[in-house]
Amino acid sequence: MFGLYRTLFRIGVAVQVQYRASGIIWMIGGVLDPVIFLIVWSTVANAQGGEVAGYSVSQFAGYYLTLMLVNHLTFTWIMHEFQWRIQEGQFSFLLLRPVHPIHGDLADNFAYKLVMMVVMVPAVAILALWFRPTFETEPWAVVAALPALILAIFLRFFLGWTLALAAFWTTRTTAINQMYFALLLVFSGRVAPVDLLPPWLQRVGEGLPFYWVAAFPVEVIIGRLSPQEVIHGLGMQLVWTLLVLAVLAGGWRFAVRRFSAVGG
Repeated sequence: MFGLYRTLFRIGVAVQVQYRASGIIWMIGGVLDPVIFLIVWSTVANAQGGEVAGYSVSQFAGYYLTLMLVNHLTFTWIMHEFQWRIQEGQFSFLLLRPVHPIHGDLADNFAYKLVMMVVMVPAVAILALWFRPTFETEPWAVVAALPALILAIFLRFFLGWTLALAAFWTTRTTAINQMYFALLLVFSGRVAPVDLLPPWLQRVGEGLPFYWVAAFPVEVIIGRLSPQEVIHGLGMQLVWTLLVLAVLAGGWRFAVRRFSAVGG
């Protein structure tokens, strides 16, 4: 399996380097999105005496610059490609391979993130010099951030792949994808840190997987959570990952049975 992933990863890197212009366009959106929200919340904080719900301007900077990196590392686009794959007949070729298509998608995902880190890291460094973020991270939180980030990466990828299976039942998945990204926008902490949301909305968010794929690892990294909250969060990430994998495995079996080759 290691040899398989090494080969798929090398192919993925070669593809990403070849189409680096389109990758940079994606990266521009990944950088602008958190910067816009950072400017908005910094303006609000300055208007309210320099702080909003415990976040100072520099702490907002720390939050959104960390979110920028976490969102890049957990980002997946697979739900956009499935409809095209099926309608254009590309999925027939993938099913002829001796390995599950998810392995190639996972390798491509990692390849994209690695190649685009060449752009992301300098962008974050420049923005850090401009906005001067502050963090309250303790050594134990740095250690806990690694499993939180790894689980977030796999949870978001498997969640996206599970959602993409809807393309086997409907010829148009745009509405489903838009609903997914709307929920992700709110509950993953992109519009605002989740602890700035109304309490009832925070409780809803903690019961959904979206908080655990981005906002949770960000809050671990910047030191907003206690050790008990981090342990609880890691458990929730693991539970959601196993649950999504179970749904994905079952959904895949039904999806393949429904598949009819089209296109050319």
